[in-house]
Amino acid sequence: MTVMLRKGGYAARIAQSPVDLIAAQRLRHLCFIERGGVAPRPDRQEADSFDQKCRHVLVEDQRSGQLVCCFRLMLLKGGADIGHSYAAQYYDLAGLEAYPGPMAELGRFCIHPDSRDPDVLRVAWAAITRFVDDADVALLFGCSSFAGTSGEVYSDAFDVLSERHIAPPSWRPGIKAPHVLRFVEGFEARARIPDRREGMLRMPPLLRSYLAMGGWVSDHAVVDTDLNTLHVFTGLEIQAIPAARARALRAVAG
Repeated sequence: MTVMLRKGGYAARIAQSPVDLIAAQRLRHLCFIERGGVAPRPDRQEADSFDQKCRHVLVEDQRSGQLVCCFRLMLLKGGADIGHSYAAQYYDLAGLEAYPGPMAELGRFCIHPDSRDPDVLRVAWAAITRFVDDADVALLFGCSSFAGTSGEVYSDAFDVLSERHIAPPSWRPGIKAPHVLRFVEGFEARARIPDRREGMLRMPPLLRSYLAMGGWVSDHAVVDTDLNTLHVFTGLEIQAIPAARARALRAVAG
């Protein structure tokens, strides 16, 4: 068992066996399939071909042994390799092919629906920080998922993203998926004023964390009917993280 760190009764470790991977896939099935209203997989596991290319991190409650959070990370040497990422299936990432420095794709991030302890997310981000620092990652990216495929319920959230958090033009992902929601189009012309508080509350916790550290998103969401989600490409340049936030993360990461 390779424990990366411990905090507040939780431990983060790298998956070491097929049993560990299956445990992660079962938690993913619970979060993305069962709670997403998708027809259950026969084996109750959410798996794909990218699992074999990634490192998987498990966050466990040391008191009960329960798996409360999991995610996977794929390390890329630089922008030239971004076409091999999971996100490249859904986004035109040609603009990022010239990105200098190592990258890491964060994917399938989920927290057990019965877990309400904020330390779980803190431990997860500390584990990500350890990985990023060890690999000297310059850009962390992935897909942030909104439950369901109707954009109307997330109008405030998408307006907040449109107003403040769209990727720089040089890195901005282009449209590739057949079904997308172009939430930026017409934003400035819309008469309504977004409820920013409601918008932030409507965002997935992982996306809120990205944005708090200076992250940015694509100008459209992909309609993923397989997982019954809307997801936006999300990027975070490590050098852009505010110094105080970086110190706090590294303090937990040890």
